[in-house]
Amino acid sequence: MATLGQIARPEDLKPATVAFNLFVMLGFGLGPLALALARSAAGWPGVFATAALLFIAASFALLAVRTRASGRAHAPLRVEIGEGVAAVVARPLLAQLMLAAMAGYLAMGPMTVLLPKLAATQLGLSELQRGAFLGTLALALIGGGLLALALQRRLHHGRTIFVATALAGAGLAALGAVHEPRAAVALLGAVGVAGGLALSLIVAGIQTAAPDALRGRIVAMYTIVSQVVPAASGVTAGALLQRWGVGVALQACGAALVIAMAAAAFRMTALRRHAG
Repeated sequence: MATLGQIARPEDLKPATVAFNLFVMLGFGLGPLALALARSAAGWPGVFATAALLFIAASFALLAVRTRASGRAHAPLRVEIGEGVAAVVARPLLAQLMLAAMAGYLAMGPMTVLLPKLAATQLGLSELQRGAFLGTLALALIGGGLLALALQRRLHHGRTIFVATALAGAGLAALGAVHEPRAAVALLGAVGVAGGLALSLIVAGIQTAAPDALRGRIVAMYTIVSQVVPAASGVTAGALLQRWGVGVALQACGAALVIAMAAAAFRMTALRRHAG
């Protein structure tokens, strides 16, 4: 993500970031389907072999990407991290985009932990059917990203982020009460489209709001958010699952996201005014 600032022209940075995020969501969404197919064909050794081959192929693909050194003298790591944090704190829009990203990624952990359980118990799907069900999320996330790419110049980014994230939370909560596969697929598609739209606008806003000299550090902070928050929320979702079951866990996680975005819309004035 930090490299996009080097290989994309300034006027192309926002659409390039949205397009990049499409591939991130594609990987996230297709992962469960690829896992199910590989495990069905060759067991767990096939899963790990597939992952290794994909990693090697992606690494070789990066060799063709030309980048350039910044030419600036680097300070000690602790100082550079402090500069990145200070830059985010000093810019209300950047700080609020980071907080919105944290709220958005709250849904990713519960989906990873709870959706397979929902598919197996409440919907009664087979292993391959569960993979296809979770693969629906990939298509929906891509749809949300494409929507952001197509409408980014027409949407008010701040208000869209609030509304889309809240809708994703509401859809997640509604999934907890569903026992029919078709209704579950429709709700999961809605959650994915809304989440993909919101996260695409968030990451594009962070890229363009970050100063050039500090973009790498600020984008690294966003990447940490995208990894740590889903892991932490996944652990919480697992605890809710063990205590109250998958339905209540989904409803609690979805409701928490809706409440968080309602509070954010009231408090985050810079993001509320962010037109894009």
